Amino acid sequence: MKIVLLSAALASTMLLSGCVVSVGGGSDSHYGADWEDREFNNRQHIAKLETGVSYEAVLRKMGVADFNELFEKADGTYRVLYYRTQKTMGDGLTTKDECTPLVFKNSKLVGWGDSAFGMMH
Repeated sequence: MKIVLLSAALASTMLLSGCVVSVGGGSDSHYGADWEDREFNNRQHIAKLETGVSYEAVLRKMGVADFNELFEKADGTYRVLYYRTQKTMGDGLTTKDECTPLVFKNSKLVGWGDSAFGMMH
């Protein structure tokens, strides 16, 4: 009986020895192999934006943001969505400096980019 179990264990080890499981790819594996396409698509969508567009319309077109902030000021409610548009480091992490901020005031797009973000402060 021990010989049969030992033989089965040895056979299964030999059968599995050639298996390789690959998840994702490249240094940005959480985006899969298409992180460059994602950044390019985000830049294309942002280039076509117009001020005054609703938050919901932008979210439908752009998808889930990499970062999302919401805060109240005396003149209204602000939401900032950050979309990755340029890679700065090959560490597999997305940081805000690799993203373009989209600024909404009272659910309407008022601007994008660092200058739009700076006007809120």
